[in-house]
Amino acid sequence: MRHPVTGCAGRPVPPGARGYDAVVSSARAERLVNLVLCLMSTRQFLSAERIRATVPGYAEAASDEAFFRMFERDKAELRELGVPLETGHTSAFDTVEGYRIARADYELGEIELAPDEATVVALAGNLWDTPDLAGAAHGALVKLRAAGVEVAESPAATVRTGLHAGEPALAPLLAATRAGRAVIFSHRRGGPAGEPTRREVEPWGVVSFRGRWYLVGHDRGRDDVRCFRLSRIQGEIRPTGPEGAVRVPDGVDLRALVRASAGPPPVSGTALVWVARDRAAGLRRLGRERGPAEHAGRAGVTIELDVRDRDTVARWLAGHGPDVAVLDPPELAGAVRSLWAGAAAIAAEAAR
Repeated sequence: MRHPVTGCAGRPVPPGARGYDAVVSSARAERLVNLVLCLMSTRQFLSAERIRATVPGYAEAASDEAFFRMFERDKAELRELGVPLETGHTSAFDTVEGYRIARADYELGEIELAPDEATVVALAGNLWDTPDLAGAAHGALVKLRAAGVEVAESPAATVRTGLHAGEPALAPLLAATRAGRAVIFSHRRGGPAGEPTRREVEPWGVVSFRGRWYLVGHDRGRDDVRCFRLSRIQGEIRPTGPEGAVRVPDGVDLRALVRASAGPPPVSGTALVWVARDRAAGLRRLGRERGPAEHAGRAGVTIELDVRDRDTVARWLAGHGPDVAVLDPPELAGAVRSLWAGAAAIAAEAAR
């Protein structure tokens, strides 16, 4: 028989055995991705039972109790990651609470990734953007439509964060990175009149930063570490040298190198926000903690957030409900209150 986790024939692999933890982690990550796709692809609130029947990964639960434990853990993890998971009812006749993710509120902030994690994300993004995608996530959307749930016509667009996996240089650079081979290419300098120059680079990894792809590696011609924007690479990328010749230095932080190369992003202002204790962990990670504070009798902390777009930040903060409060500036606080008032009006209309 086949083991329900590994899918391999023979005896189940015991926890702690080599490879078991990685398989379990991969299965859970895939289930979380499927859950996000499902909840972002519908404007209705989906009940836990509907999610159980629709999202791949939950059918393996041995009992109702096991499913609800699994579902509660997944909801908690999504909220910890800053995913604005909403609860509510599609109509006044619904007696069971449902869940969804408002696409307009799912604005992805900066995420810190290790070099190997960044490579996996790049590969996943490249696969998702191809017309060959036919895995469990696509199957979940098909099942949603078959069950009569309204979904987006283009579900792939709901998870894009401004990155384009269609960069011609992406696939060959990822292949060279995995193979440990140097690459030769022409790279255009910044500015409209930038002239392309020949570069020979030992690739350490490809990462995303502020909606763009970057190659990080050792430039042999300059004998220095450099970052190259993939959109400025022109022509053919030619691998050179034997496989395994390129070694990534221990402890290198690819995103930190790209961040230092790109410079600080433009900031239009800052906001002071109170966050309830043990809530909105993703929001706290993005801000700078100023110290403990109480608000409306609840304990929490105040954080300082960089504001680049007021409306985007307001939507994000409003999704956290009473777990956050904008202390400054007043314009942002007013925008959040307006969103709450609009949501309350919609709910009242639905109840009538």
